[in-house]
Amino acid sequence: MSPAPHPRIAVSSWSLHKALGYSHANGPAGRADAPPQPTWGPGEVKLLDLPAALRAHGYGRVELCHFHIASLDPVYLEELRSAFADSGVTIQTLLIDDGDITNAATRTRDLAWINTWIGAAARLGAKNARAVAGKQKPSPEALAHSVSGLALLANSAATQGVQLVTENWFDLTATPVEVHHILDGVGSRLGFLADMGNWGGPTKYADLASIFARAQLCHAKASFKGLALDENDYGQCVAAAEGAGYQGPYTLIFADEGDEWEGLAKERAFILGRIEPPNAGV
Repeated sequence: MSPAPHPRIAVSSWSLHKALGYSHANGPAGRADAPPQPTWGPGEVKLLDLPAALRAHGYGRVELCHFHIASLDPVYLEELRSAFADSGVTIQTLLIDDGDITNAATRTRDLAWINTWIGAAARLGAKNARAVAGKQKPSPEALAHSVSGLALLANSAATQGVQLVTENWFDLTATPVEVHHILDGVGSRLGFLADMGNWGGPTKYADLASIFARAQLCHAKASFKGLALDENDYGQCVAAAEGAGYQGPYTLIFADEGDEWEGLAKERAFILGRIEPPNAGV
């Protein structure tokens, strides 16, 4: 019997990219109806069947990568929304994984493209949409472009009932300094997703604690050797989040070799062992 879904555990479709197999080259320079490509092999699960598979494995929340979604056609998006609703799986976030609002050459195009996917998030009933803060190296100009662009997108998202969030990802947000600058610049209209796996180095855990104090969402990526989880690193990441007062869901990220469902189950068991009090529910 699968475990009951836990409200603080979610799964990203990225973690099941081998199971899904196919992706779509529907970035800002591509086509919205880009044909499927067997990027990670033939796959075993179609996206429309993913909700039932998640529920069968005991998960009730999901984050969807935009490139796993075949089309922006409203009929298809409604079919996808219904599939998740019928399985009792909440679409927590649409992860808009492309675009660079800090690149002056493509900024206008990418802002429009991201905004189109925010509309898709609304049609899917997603609570949040995550946009990249920028891919350029930090500079006054790049940070200004990020703040102004995210402010525009956050306003658009709000009018459609979606919370826009950004993440510590790519060069622009390489340290807490840039993260805080952007969040302060945009204000409360913008939420934040803290990723455990995007930073390293000797200040990693202190840096994570700094940004988890402002996070509503997170990507909880563990390091594995085979299917042996690095408990020291993962434990310090979870401790940094909990110590900073983080109360949101942990979205499991598994990107290593081996069975994806098994890797996710190990991450879930580890996190619940750290965040639930002893004898919880007894």
